[in-house]
Amino acid sequence: MKNKPLAPVRYARAAMKWIAIVLLAGAGLARADSPQRVAPLPKYQQECAACHLAYPPGMLPAASWKRLMGSLSTHYGTDASLDEASVREISGWLQTHAGTYKRVSEEPPQDRITRSQWFVRKHNEVDPQIWKQAAVKSAANCAACHTAADKGSFRESEIQFPKGLDARFRRNWSD
Repeated sequence: MKNKPLAPVRYARAAMKWIAIVLLAGAGLARADSPQRVAPLPKYQQECAACHLAYPPGMLPAASWKRLMGSLSTHYGTDASLDEASVREISGWLQTHAGTYKRVSEEPPQDRITRSQWFVRKHNEVDPQIWKQAAVKSAANCAACHTAADKGSFRESEIQFPKGLDARFRRNWSD
């Protein structure tokens, strides 16, 4: 005679299966709607981070990166031209790892990360005067507040009050 598990055991097994399915589905959704960190391309670090933060490619959609890499001679008022092989290598890497998740799917005005809706929403509590202060310089200077921006991490727990920023802006920070 074959032993059959008791009803509570069967229900517990079924519940565990459903919990596992829900957790796996939730993990998949979370990944699909958040930026993925990728190992930086050495050429991108060398060429782009020489002037500004090497912004994670997931912060812009592929179309924005394509336009940016296609207009380096007029890169936000600066000639950032590169040789053809470097443009091809960096452009291909940026487009491969460009943002595809929901919040980055739209192309921001002027292909500026700081003009994208997700950026504006994330920074809506920041006093606009802060971007103009010498300690910060602009909204594009992520490293002024995000201590691990150079590693592609923008966690709120890593935000700090910028060094040299006037104390009257302190109310915007919780560190």
